[in-house]
Amino acid sequence: MSDSRGLSLLIAAGILAIGIVIGGYLLGNGLVRARHADRSVTVRGLAERDVTADLATWTLNYSEQGLDLAQVQAAIDRDTETIQQFFHQLGFPENALQPAGAGVNQFYNNGVQTVTINQRLQLRTTDIAKARKAVARQFDLVRRGVVLQEGSGMVYSFTKLNQIKPSMVAAATKDARAAAEQFAKDSDTGVGGIKSATQGYFSIEARDGEQQGYGVADSPFKKVRVVTTVDFYLK
Repeated sequence: MSDSRGLSLLIAAGILAIGIVIGGYLLGNGLVRARHADRSVTVRGLAERDVTADLATWTLNYSEQGLDLAQVQAAIDRDTETIQQFFHQLGFPENALQPAGAGVNQFYNNGVQTVTINQRLQLRTTDIAKARKAVARQFDLVRRGVVLQEGSGMVYSFTKLNQIKPSMVAAATKDARAAAEQFAKDSDTGVGGIKSATQGYFSIEARDGEQQGYGVADSPFKKVRVVTTVDFYLK
């Protein structure tokens, strides 16, 4: 009886030992699998595309100054008519040019009143070729007596960003995967699926790097750029 009980304890101890060994192996293997699952590489992908602006906006600031309000008003009206004729002769429709604000300043110096009238007209058009032609001939306005003030530059805008966003994000992600695959090759491993991804903001800048400012014309030729950050699993 005593020998039978001892044998049972021995068998139980053996089973327990085997269980501990198996459990330890499974636990260790699970930790290895977890470490492999956490292996990843974070890379950035770039996508760029050249586009042409589809909207042109030109705000024309001009003013007249004098001692008599009625005379100054008549002069500013002549300037306005000259500008309207200028754009009409270039083939723009009447509604392409709209008032964008006006102001009257009166001040006295040694008892003498001086009147200044400032006025703004804005051209808004999707005909980029015609807009560029107008800017190229803007000194015709100066020859006709209209002096454009600072802030009268043409601004070109690209408004169809949403149409190209999906394909650009896809291109940036593809570029990121290429970088991850190079990293994996150097590390003697492989690239798996995407662990996480962050889309950067889209920037639209002059294609040839022009910086707009006073006396510097904006360009209708733009470069759209986006950078994505992608975290790939490593196999």
